[in-house]
Amino acid sequence: MRAGEVVCLAGLIGSGRSEFCEAIFGARRRTAGDIRIGGAPVDPQGPWDAKHAGIGMVPEDRKTSGLFLGMDLVNNIAATVLSKVSSGANFSNSKAERLAGGFVKELRIATPSVRKIVGELSGGNQQKVLLAKWLAMEPRLLIVDEPTRGVDVGARSEIYRLLRGLAEKGVALLVVSSELPEVLALADRIVVMAEGRTVGELPGEGATEEQVLRLATRFTSSVANVREQAVGA
Repeated sequence: MRAGEVVCLAGLIGSGRSEFCEAIFGARRRTAGDIRIGGAPVDPQGPWDAKHAGIGMVPEDRKTSGLFLGMDLVNNIAATVLSKVSSGANFSNSKAERLAGGFVKELRIATPSVRKIVGELSGGNQQKVLLAKWLAMEPRLLIVDEPTRGVDVGARSEIYRLLRGLAEKGVALLVVSSELPEVLALADRIVVMAEGRTVGELPGEGATEEQVLRLATRFTSSVANVREQAVGA
């Protein structure tokens, strides 16, 4: 992936897209392959190593693995950058509030206060807080798994704008989406997966849903035929 590029991972449910991303982020054990950031090898043994290398990940389920729903925007956004919002060994509320306030304006988060409990926000605004949490660490590579799941139409267009804006600033974006119109709207390049492996690649410009589905199902169908023949033998 290049700086400023949006690569979308497409494929059927169970194709291994999320697992692939978790391996890059150190949340899943990697058994083969190399990860390099800026040409330098990276071997994350956990998310903390990936974060140190400049890799952030917005997970698919914001409620169970992305946000602290019972905490306010300030503490959610500051969670990945405690060193930025601390004075020595002490957490600085003023620094954390300024950081959160900046993202509220930049991402247009609809909230009456940075001290609003995140669980009380709409789904779209929760998703923006989750993005802010990882943007605060200024990642070189941001992995976004199902960026608009559970948000309304208006919030979708806002999130698309935010993701394209990040790419324009030089952030490399690896996006997983099960919605083909979303893939076609966002991608500079589309990588199709099936059965845990890449099975094809398409340029984002000019690609069609039919082309993506053909790649996604061709390999799956061939594997299914081989399995049927093996059972029959």
